[in-house]
Amino acid sequence: MKDIEDSSRYMRLLVFFDLPVTTKKERFFASRFRRDLQNASFTMIQYSVYCRVCKGQSNANLYLSLLSKITPPRGSIRVLTITDTQYARMKILLGKEKTQEKTYTQLLLF
Repeated sequence: MKDIEDSSRYMRLLVFFDLPVTTKKERFFASRFRRDLQNASFTMIQYSVYCRVCKGQSNANLYLSLLSKITPPRGSIRVLTITDTQYARMKILLGKEKTQEKTYTQLLLF
């Protein structure tokens, strides 16, 4: 019975990463990691934060296994599995642009 419940529950797999990009080789590994995430149907929700829908924990475990195979030799990668309901409760906070930031942006244009 638990297997039936597990396979019908949608999960979200969130991947957070901080990869070094100082050398050409490090940039190659970071780019390849991002490309591999996209090829595995992960969607970028913020720079260095990707998300994928999985049907059940067993499906999420398959993608966790994939992530361990595509992990670059250096850097920090964190994975969080949450339910679709928890993901839906996410709040998106956007700040207002300050006057100083608008002025600074204009100065950069000239």
